[in-house]
Amino acid sequence: MRYIKPYVLIVIAGTFSLLWYVYFSFFSERPNRRTDVVSVTPWLAPIVWEGTFDPVLIDNIYKPMNLTIATTVFAVGKYVRFLQDFLETAEKHFMVGFNVHYYVFTDRPDDVPSVNLNQGRHLRVIQVPGSNRWQEISARRMEIIQTTIERQIRREADYIFCLDVDSKFHARWGSESLGRLVAVIHPGYYEQTHDRFPYERRPASTAYIPMDEGDYYYGGAMFGGYVADVYTLTKVCWNRFEEDTRNYIQAAWQEESHLNRYLLDNKPSKVLSPEYLWQDLKAKTKEVKVIRFSGVIKNYAEVRPNV
Repeated sequence: MRYIKPYVLIVIAGTFSLLWYVYFSFFSERPNRRTDVVSVTPWLAPIVWEGTFDPVLIDNIYKPMNLTIATTVFAVGKYVRFLQDFLETAEKHFMVGFNVHYYVFTDRPDDVPSVNLNQGRHLRVIQVPGSNRWQEISARRMEIIQTTIERQIRREADYIFCLDVDSKFHARWGSESLGRLVAVIHPGYYEQTHDRFPYERRPASTAYIPMDEGDYYYGGAMFGGYVADVYTLTKVCWNRFEEDTRNYIQAAWQEESHLNRYLLDNKPSKVLSPEYLWQDLKAKTKEVKVIRFSGVIKNYAEVRPNV
């Protein structure tokens, strides 16, 4: 796999950036140091908020490594209409200065827009079947990403982010987000306690999380990390989904439920704040200084089949 060659350098860079993050968050005498948010998890992984990292320093750590970032999006059915805004805003704000390979999964390859990409950025269109059920599209995402990593991405990228296409970038999303296994806190639940999270609560499901367990509620619209670690995540989640199917059960929030179960057992090495997964319909809160990536307002009954 391609990620093996720079693996030692990536680990060193990740360790150095983590140490700097802890110093920057807790020991720096900066007058604007964040004290209004939790910036480290109980297992000492960074929670990335505006004001908890130095963008110049962290870029100086990662950019000389000539990394390639894979980015997957699913533009199936009418969701292809969101692709142009996604790509155009990504070119302005997402991993600027890095090599980025976009992998667009769609059943409408002729409708993929032509977007001017910056140097070192490439787009690959991969045709997938459509469906009359949006739940099936959501469920197969893990399987398709796993298969594409096996066949292609593992030879072409060092890191991977799996994102929802019905979203736009509004501000910097850069190397501060890189880590072995990266998740994002869902904007609807970052102020809630785990007993209020919409985890799968039925013991019959492989996504089951008891009422007295849980760390954060992670959004399914973004997960990422080393290519190898995301491969394992998608493989496990898909296998569990298949096991549930054989037992005639569907987790409450499909892939998101399985993602949360996986991340409870396999703690993320970096957690992104809701700045990295906001919702346009949600009013900005005092903790969120910058909205970096946000889901657009849409009529689900119009864009989704069987709604």
